[in-house]
This record gives sequence, C-alpha cells and structure tokens, in this order.
Amino acid sequence: MQKTSDWNHQQLTGLSQSHLRTLSINEREVLVHKDVESALLSLVALAKKEGFEVAIASGYRDFERQRLIWNNKYLGLRPILGSDGQVLDAKSLSVEDRIHAILRWSALPGASRHHWGCDFDLYAYNLLPSETKLQLEPWEYLEGHQAPFYQWLQANAQQLGFFFPYSADKGGVAIEPWHLSHQQTSRFALEQLTQRMLAETLEQNPIEGSHEVLKRLNSIYTQYVTNISTT
Repeated sequence: MQKTSDWNHQQLTGLSQSHLRTLSINEREVLVHKDVESALLSLVALAKKEGFEVAIASGYRDFERQRLIWNNKYLGLRPILGSDGQVLDAKSLSVEDRIHAILRWSALPGASRHHWGCDFDLYAYNLLPSETKLQLEPWEYLEGHQAPFYQWLQANAQQLGFFFPYSADKGGVAIEPWHLSHQQTSRFALEQLTQRMLAETLEQNPIEGSHEVLKRLNSIYTQYVTNISTT
C-alpha cells in the first residue's frame, strides 16, 4: 500500500499520471490508482452478483480537465448551479459568490479528489431508464432510479475499503451520493495536499480568477478541501 511519503506534488494536483494504471470496468478503460485496482474490481464483481452493473461516470481527471471545467463556469460558458440545483447567472454574481457557487459542485483545479485515481462517481447502468441521461443529481440516488444501487453501496462500501466523502452537507461541497472514495489511499493523499502546495500549483498554472482564489485560499481549503464526511 502506498505510504504518505510516496506521493509527490504533481500526482496530488493532477499534473502527473505516474501513480495510475489503466483498468477495464465493463468494457470501459479508466485510470485508477495502482493501490485501488483490487478493491475497485472487488466492488464491481460483488455488485454484479447482486444485480448491479457498475459504470464509472467520472474517475480520474487531470489538472487540465479540471481547469477547463472551472474556467468555463467562471466565465459563464457552462452552467453554475445553486445549492438547490437551479442554474445561476454567473455574471450577476459577485466574484466571491461565483467562486463559492462553483466550489459547491466543482473542485478547485489542483484540489480535486479525482486527481488521485481513488475517487469515482459510480452508477448502475442497468438501472438507468432507456433514453435517459444520467444527471448526477442527488434525487437520482436518494429517491430515483439509482436508489437501490446507492442503498447497496451504503451497506457494502465500508467493508470494501471505500467511503462517501460528501455524504452530508457540511457547508462545503454539496451532497454527492454517487461519489465513492478509497479510504486509506485518499486519506494519505489529503494529508499531503497542503494549502501551500495548492498555492504554488495555481501560481504556476493560473486559472480564471486565480488572484481572487489565492486571496481566499485559506477559507477555500478548510471549507471545500478538508471539510469532508468520514463515512
């Protein structure tokens, strides 16, 4: 198992894929942290026995992909959602409100747990109704077509080494019942991802609003990066 000291700056912030392996999940290739491969395959196999065909809606994302998402939202080219899931007018928001609105649903580039290869947005594709596109909205998992799969995950994730970092609204990232994280690997990563490391990453790889983000990085780090559920 990878130890804390094995992580490097580039791996933690999505600037390197050296910690990843290519894995096939239901005929789709995904990049997965090398220490999570076995646990993820076990989860997929056990779910299949219970009638759930697991798919990964989103797995590893590198810094550039996260920066594109961030920049498009910051510039109003991609929808920004409020806490109630309704679309906000980005240009009518103050800079601070815009930053916080983005962070409710999209991680700061360099600080996304998806950079690590041990966090996955999962769904059961055999539960998805025909001609229906997955939205990754809480209702789908709490009361909609993914509810049986989510209930199964809640009952089995922990024994397989996973947990839900956004299972509750703690005033940071909104509830994400689809987001599963490998507990030990992500814990080591989060211990190493310091505020200073993030500042250096954004100074060297600017995003839209970098100056405003860096001014608020202390509160962003405590509210949206380290502020997670533990089960």
